[in-house]
Amino acid sequence: MTLNSIGLDSTKTKALAQDLNDLLANFQIYYQNLRGIHWNIKGKAFFDLHAKFEELYDDANTKVDEIAERILTLGETPLHTFNDYSALAKVPVGKNISEDVKAVRLIVDSLAELLKIERDLLEKAGDANDEGTSSMMSDFITEQEKTVWMMKAWLNESI
Repeated sequence: MTLNSIGLDSTKTKALAQDLNDLLANFQIYYQNLRGIHWNIKGKAFFDLHAKFEELYDDANTKVDEIAERILTLGETPLHTFNDYSALAKVPVGKNISEDVKAVRLIVDSLAELLKIERDLLEKAGDANDEGTSSMMSDFITEQEKTVWMMKAWLNESI
C-alpha cells in the first residue's frame, strides 16, 4: 500500500476522487436546475420560491467548489466540462419548468439522486479511512435530508 501526502492509500483515494467527480457532475446539473427554476418560476408562490431557489443554488454553488477542492486534495483533477457532467448525470434535467409543484418535485427528485451518491461515497470514504470526505458527505446528507423534508412538507407529502 502506498500512502499519499495526507496519509491515505493512494489507490483508494484515486477511486474516491472518481466517485467525487461523479458527485460533482451531478451537483452541477442540480445547480443548473436550480438556476433555471429560479429564473422561470411563475405563479402565486413566486416571491417565496424565487428567494428559496436562490438560497439553494447559492448553497449548491458552494458545495460544487468544496467537492472540486476535495478532489484536488486527494491528488486528482475535478471534471469541468458540461460534456463530462452530462455523461455522468443521474440527476434529472429540468427544462423550462415554471410551475411551482414541478419545480419543487425536481428538487426532491434531484436530492434523492444526490443522496444515493453521497451515501455510497460515505461508505467508501469510511473504508478508506478518509475522514475529510466522510465528514463532507455526512454534512451534505444532513442538510439535504432536511431540505427534502421541507420540500415534501411544501408538497403536502410525507417523507
